[in-house]
This record gives sequence, structure tokens and C-alpha cells, in this order.
Amino acid sequence: MNLFDNLAAAWPLVANIESFSALAGGILIGVIAGAIPGMSATMAVALTLPFTFALQPITGILLLLGVYKGGIFGGSIPAILIKTPGTPASSATILDGYPMAENGQAGKALGMALYASCTADLISNLSLILFAGWLASFALSFGPPEFFTLILFSLTIIAGVSGESLIKGLLAAVFGLLLATVGLDLVYGTNRFNFNDANLMGGLNFIAVLIGLFAIPEILAYVWQPRSSDEQVRPLGEQHVTFAEYRRCFKSIIRGSFIGVFLGSIPGIGAAPSAFLSYSEARRRSPNKSNFGKGEIEGVAASEAGNNGVAGATLIPLLALGVPGDVITAIIIGAFMVHGLQPGPMMFIANVDIIYALFLGLIISSVLLLFIGGVAIRLFRYIAEVPRSILMPGVLILCVYGVYAVNNNVFDVIVMFLMGWVGYFMLRNDIPPAPFLIAFILGPLLEDNFRQAMLMSNGAPQILFRSYITWFFWATTIITIAALVRTGLRARTDAGKALQATTSE
Repeated sequence: MNLFDNLAAAWPLVANIESFSALAGGILIGVIAGAIPGMSATMAVALTLPFTFALQPITGILLLLGVYKGGIFGGSIPAILIKTPGTPASSATILDGYPMAENGQAGKALGMALYASCTADLISNLSLILFAGWLASFALSFGPPEFFTLILFSLTIIAGVSGESLIKGLLAAVFGLLLATVGLDLVYGTNRFNFNDANLMGGLNFIAVLIGLFAIPEILAYVWQPRSSDEQVRPLGEQHVTFAEYRRCFKSIIRGSFIGVFLGSIPGIGAAPSAFLSYSEARRRSPNKSNFGKGEIEGVAASEAGNNGVAGATLIPLLALGVPGDVITAIIIGAFMVHGLQPGPMMFIANVDIIYALFLGLIISSVLLLFIGGVAIRLFRYIAEVPRSILMPGVLILCVYGVYAVNNNVFDVIVMFLMGWVGYFMLRNDIPPAPFLIAFILGPLLEDNFRQAMLMSNGAPQILFRSYITWFFWATTIITIAALVRTGLRARTDAGKALQATTSE
């Protein structure tokens, strides 16, 4: 049977009220969960899993996929409105989404986040249908050396999000790498910087660090310097994204979508690095690069395309190889097994109707996300109009609840407040928090894959050049660094000429 015959045979499994209700309900649950700081898409999928046991296999799995899709988009809502990413995947959306809300364009930022999310989600789902086999076999060729060079290249993103001072960005990144080493060493199991405290053995909780770094400094800044202007209602401005704006951002959306598909098909990468890489590429290629970080709508489009492009692609290794692409698909694989299904190559033979029913459900979910997300925006966007004297205490309560709910641990709340003071110090001294966050996310992956590669080769560094994939990433890293150095030298030369011209006048 060819592709179209398989899709026609699977259509009856999806074209019923139960499947549509499961998809729509799952997306709604995901959007709401993603919009609550600390209540990540992973937690929402895990909490929904027990409710799928009594459902038909296709209905239960579609429910979980709906929660997954909705949760990734939902995280952008608080990221834009209150500078608190609902999910780690929405961290990059803060960089331009929140400044747009501050400029009275919250509605426009939310609209672009929705359109970019739906476009990337559709591209990711189509890539899953058309290239699942090929991309899965490509992902198998990634070992520790390939992962190391990929993550090394990804760290060049730091230069793109360092703002006006690369030195400050690098200092923030070094601090992020330092904090990422706290906890048990995953290779030898030795303690590092945990001061014999059991709470630190697993490292610093990512959600606590994330919310502390972005949300708490805003609260501290308001407490420290409350301004009468903060009591005024912030205007939403134009509520709809124009077609011209969408068309201007379309290249960045497509590029970010394929970055998400590529990284999502490789197990273990995740949506946050994809969002930052997409954002960095959009900034590097945009004619408006000087406006990035100040409220550039293309930055919102790129980051949302990058994280949503991962959502469908993480199912590629799950369905084709039986290997979960990330934490969420590791939970979803449990739903398969509960219903007696074993993802992998044999499933394409024994249960091909369910495979293609899931494909159809994913395509439908992109359309449903557009409508449900639009309704959610109309409801949640009024947060931007709440006076800060009311909004900030509410945000603080949500932050404390969200961080505590992850592990039911007061220590995580303490970490959140400590990181809040660190973030406030960075805010007062114009030190960008994004490089810190990127280094904190990618640092452990870089270290672990480097050490695993050295163990594989008994310490011989030649293994880091063993394949065309490693050579490709080494080359792109060198080219990117050379371009950054050239841009820096050109900027310094231009500044010198401008200063000389001013002096001569």
C-alpha cells in the first residue's frame, strides 16, 4: 500500500467525535497548563496519562499529543505578557515578546506566536509523515562526538543574544556553565559543588532557575522602584498581525521550523536549544537585527517556530525506532505500551492503520491549535491590561506555586529567589540573562558528550573528527566565529570613524 492508501485506510479511526474531542480537549488542557508558570507541557502530559488508560488506543494517544502541542504554544502566553515562560521551550520568546507587550503590542506578539506555532507545527507534522524513515536513520548516526560538535556549534548562539556587550554575555555564559556543574557527575558519580546537601545532588532545578532568572527580577524591580506610570493600563495596540508582517517573517518561520525538525529528530536535544538557535539565525540574517531584543516581531516568530518545529519531529525516532525523542515522548511511549503497542519498525507492519491515524490526527491538531489558540489569546491577553500593583503579587504567587509543584520541594523555591536576586543584579548592570540560560541548558550536554567520546577513544581527540557530521559542525562553528570576529572588528572601525568625524567637527 502506498502513502495515500494508508491514509485513506486510517481516516475512519480519526473521523469520529471521540478522536476530535480528544484532540481539542488535549490542546485546550495543554494551552492552559503551558500558560501557568512552572506547569510545563511535560507535567501536563504526565498528569493526563492516567486518563488515557480507559480510552481506545488511538483516542488516548491523540489526547496526549494534543496536550503536548497545546503546552508548547501555551508557554508563550506568560512569556510575552508577564516575562515568565510557561515552559522552558518559551525562554527565547521572552527576548522580543515581552518588550512588544511593554510597547503596547501584546496582542500582535501573541498573534504572531500563534501563527508561527501553527505553521511550524504543520511543517513538523508533514516532515514526520514524509521523512520519518530517513530522518530516523540519520538520527542513528549521531553518537557522542556528533552531539558534542552540534552542541559546540549551538553555543555560538551566545554571541547573538549578548546584546551590545559580548564581554558581558560571555561572563553570563561562564556563570551559567559553572552552575550547570552542580550535582552528581553523570560519568563517574562524584559529587560536585553540592556541599554535602542532598537537595543539590540532582543539580539546580531548571524550572526554578528559569523562573527566578526572568520573573523574579521584574517583581524586585517593581518593589524597588514602583512608578506611578505602572498603575496605568498598558494598551494592547493592534490586535491582529497583518499579512505583510507575516510575509516578512515567513522566511524566519520556515527556517526555524526546519531547525526544529532537524534537532527534534535527534533524541535528547529538546525544544529550548532549537528556539534559541532559530532566534539566533533569524537575528543574523535579518535586516532589522539592531531591533532584536527591543520588540522585534520577527524574533517572536523565529523562537516560536523553532520550539514548535520540534513537537512533531520528536515522534520520528519514537515511531520509527521505538526511541523517545525527548522527555514528553518518553511519557507518551508509556501510553503505547499500556495499550499493547510497541513503537518501532514492526509497528509500521503490524499497526500501520494506527500509525497513519496518528499522522492524520497531527495534521488536524495544527488546525485546531489555530482556533483554540486564538480563543486563548482573546482570554489571556487581558493580563496585559492589569495594573502592576495587582499583577505582580499574582505573578509571585504563580511563580512560588509553579516551582514548588515540580518536585514538592521548598528548596526549589529558595533557589528561585536566589536566582531572582542574581537576575536582578544582571538587570541593573545590563548583563543579558539569555547567554546564562543557554549555557546552563547546553553545558551538561556538552560536557557529558565530550567525556563519553573520550571514554570511547581512550582519550584520543581524533574521535571528534570521525565523520562527515562532525566535520560539518566544526566547519560551521569556525565560520560563525570568524563572522562574529569580522562583525566586531567592523563595528569597532565604524565607531572609531564616527568618533573621529565628531572630533574633527
